[in-house]
Amino acid sequence: MNQKLKKIKMIILDVDGVLTDAGLMIGYNGFEYMKFNVQDGAGIVLAQKIGYRFAMITGRNTAIISRRAKMLHIKDVYQNKLYKMDSYKKILKKYKLKDEHICYIGDDILDLPILMRVGFSAAPQDAVPDVKKRVDYVAKRLGGCGAVREIIDIILDGAGVKDQFVKDIMKGYKAGKPA
Repeated sequence: MNQKLKKIKMIILDVDGVLTDAGLMIGYNGFEYMKFNVQDGAGIVLAQKIGYRFAMITGRNTAIISRRAKMLHIKDVYQNKLYKMDSYKKILKKYKLKDEHICYIGDDILDLPILMRVGFSAAPQDAVPDVKKRVDYVAKRLGGCGAVREIIDIILDGAGVKDQFVKDIMKGYKAGKPA
């Protein structure tokens, strides 16, 4: 598995059920609320600091997702994408990447076409069974409850960059790009 992880350059995320717990609160006034996990966000920001790219592809379309992506400095956000493969192919072309360079994290059957194609596929613990039996890694944590951070840590560990990054943080050093 470490050989797969060493090739990863970009992590693409589904949103509902991955970055959130798949719950959606809608008030009587029509306001929507989604809850995101701070540890997931911290993991994304830290991985970006050592050179990993991130993108989101989601079937939903809401300003909440755009706002969260902006907070995390994720520029590639594809919303309202029931069929996600076209967006995935655009990302590959834009960054001149191959399937083996991508980790995709998804939780439902709409994610399967990409999950079955990428270099490293992962899902939260509460993903649907059809996804869990087909991915490279099933997180111990649930979607929206730190699963993304867990998977990022697995990637950084497997690529051999996490220990040095932690040492750099401990020294107060500003980390550079992965080797």
